[in-house]
Amino acid sequence: MSDQTPVLECKGLSISYYTRAGEIPAVVDFDLTVYPGETIGLVGESGCGKSTVAMAIMQHLGTNGGITGGEILFKGRDMTKMSDDELRKLRGSEIAMIYQEPFASLNPSMRCGEQLMEVPLFHEDITEKEARERARQILIDVKLPDPDRVMNAYPHQLSGGQQQRVVIAMGLLSNPSLLLLDEPTTALDVTVEAGIVKLIADISEKFNTAQIYISHNLGLILETCDRVFVMYSGEVVEEGTIDSLFTWPRHPYTHGLFGCIPLPTADKNAAPLRPIKGQLPLPHERPSGCYFHPRCNHAVAGRCDQQHVPMAHVTGSAEDHRVRCVRWQEIDHTAEAPGGEAKPAIEPGEKVLEVDRMKKYYEVHDRSLKAILSGQTTKYVKANESLNFTAHRGETVAIVGESGCGKSTFAKVLMGLETGTDGAIKVGDVDLSELGVRDRSAEQISALQMVFQNPFDTLNPSHSVGSQIARVIRRFTDENDEDKIRERVFELLDIVKLPRDFYYRRPRQLSGGQKQRVGIARAFAGNPAMVIADEPVSALDVSVAAAVTELLTDIQRENKTTLLFISHDLSVVRYLSDSIVVMYLGWIMERGTTDQIFNPPYNPYTEALLSAVPIADPEVEKREIVLEGNLPSVMNPPKGCPFSTRCPRRIGEICDNEPPPEQEAAPGHVITCHIPLEELREVEPVIHVPSPEERQSTSGAPRPSPDPAAAS
Repeated sequence: MSDQTPVLECKGLSISYYTRAGEIPAVVDFDLTVYPGETIGLVGESGCGKSTVAMAIMQHLGTNGGITGGEILFKGRDMTKMSDDELRKLRGSEIAMIYQEPFASLNPSMRCGEQLMEVPLFHEDITEKEARERARQILIDVKLPDPDRVMNAYPHQLSGGQQQRVVIAMGLLSNPSLLLLDEPTTALDVTVEAGIVKLIADISEKFNTAQIYISHNLGLILETCDRVFVMYSGEVVEEGTIDSLFTWPRHPYTHGLFGCIPLPTADKNAAPLRPIKGQLPLPHERPSGCYFHPRCNHAVAGRCDQQHVPMAHVTGSAEDHRVRCVRWQEIDHTAEAPGGEAKPAIEPGEKVLEVDRMKKYYEVHDRSLKAILSGQTTKYVKANESLNFTAHRGETVAIVGESGCGKSTFAKVLMGLETGTDGAIKVGDVDLSELGVRDRSAEQISALQMVFQNPFDTLNPSHSVGSQIARVIRRFTDENDEDKIRERVFELLDIVKLPRDFYYRRPRQLSGGQKQRVGIARAFAGNPAMVIADEPVSALDVSVAAAVTELLTDIQRENKTTLLFISHDLSVVRYLSDSIVVMYLGWIMERGTTDQIFNPPYNPYTEALLSAVPIADPEVEKREIVLEGNLPSVMNPPKGCPFSTRCPRRIGEICDNEPPPEQEAAPGHVITCHIPLEELREVEPVIHVPSPEERQSTSGAPRPSPDPAAAS
């Protein structure tokens, strides 16, 4: 690409924020070149400077941020020297940005069509009619069904995936040369995410748009980008092509990130995840020498903690593969065993939960004239339809599916926040489905505890960490001695690997990962028999998520606790769970052990979910299945199979008109589908993990030697 003119060049870029404590350097000596049609990935933990770089490119650093060194050249022009008028003409026209939260990017008081039309009307000399046609066409380009309805809809009338597509359409309306995407799929379901990822790739090819994709999801980066930059504490520590960096990473931090990802080869017992020790340093507390050396297992005193480390070209690799490490030629990463230290497997015990044909319906009253004339003023939302599964002591049961499939509704009924409509949820010998939380005994409440998705909203900001954990002990145990309660809180903080002085801290003084650990400590404080974890790691960095995941398994292993793990991330589910329940629109489409769910025969919906899982391993082969359309309305579900409107394997009218039967593919493996089992068994596996022999045969020559003499 050297014969092309770069769309963007960042040369020695340094960015600082100014606070009462003085100047805080956020990004240091950042270099980046992006060519037309190229997609660059920026990865790293929260706080490493990825979004700060994007905001600097957009010149949106706010009143307390500024560029302290270097250049940002857009098509050869230095953006730091442009006037406000020049920047306004550039933003939205030549450079566009798609933010992480689509709903926060749209004006709730304006129709989507009006917001889309604003872009060309402001940047180009066109009529309202032409702007409307352009807006409608771009909605078709981003594969939104019924573009006229979307044009006339307010943002709250669209799903999260539809909102994100509208935001992408807005960014593309003036055919920008550069598109910045800041975690554009974090808030979306995996199936919607897969569609957005494919859409982004198609856009880049169609419009020759250069893109900078910011994410901590290495699987997504692998699927979308050409080159990747790994950032740590405000600087790039490794950069290279996708093939070079993913196949042979050189920096210990990059290896650490890969060790935090539950790849198909990971095993929670034999090869558990290996979280990166320590935490990202605050910008004003960066260590001397290599910023990563306090957390690095390969750091050498006197070498790694002295001078600032420059970037070095990796010899014997791709031409543009560079690394910021003084020991990259000496470290033999292949000598390290994959995963962490092996741990004993948990043997499931007696049955502790039995869900028997449980249903949960909500009454909805329609007072419209049409409903009154038809005599149908009462309708039912069938949130859960005949759920049927079991869980044993010490077992991890995952409940997976898209948003709106009924996972959290079931959790609410189990916890007593809702009551069931029919069927039973038996914990031990007691049916809890009709017992609200106020009607349950203290023992029944303490037996079931929950870890919530968002650690920022689950702690009382006015109470200390210690008092919030101690309250659970007082409420659900017989302990009344304050000294013993305090000691028990200290023990729980030790278990979740938090310092004991956190007892006195307020939630605002904790990071997201630390808050989630407090939530786990609080959930286990009453010695529960079962813990329901509702997306406990989806809001966390991969390094923090790996630590929280290992923490959950360690505590479960010690206490023989049953864990119900609610998630849409099948990578984590495959790693963590013993058995899986796949839900869609209130129905269980498939249930069985983890091995059964991840191998044929599949329900077609399970097959699509597996295809949507981003895998950060370039040698793993995966079939592509992108679901068309959106989840049907729970107010008007399909008459037959709930998945019939989106099913790529639909076999005819029987799918539309008759509820599917349950078919037992193997003991404990049940598939709800009209397609005969013999046909489902002939389906090829969605994910193929090559054996070590296959990896060696496809890679050709052995990997480069870490020996300094050979490398140089």
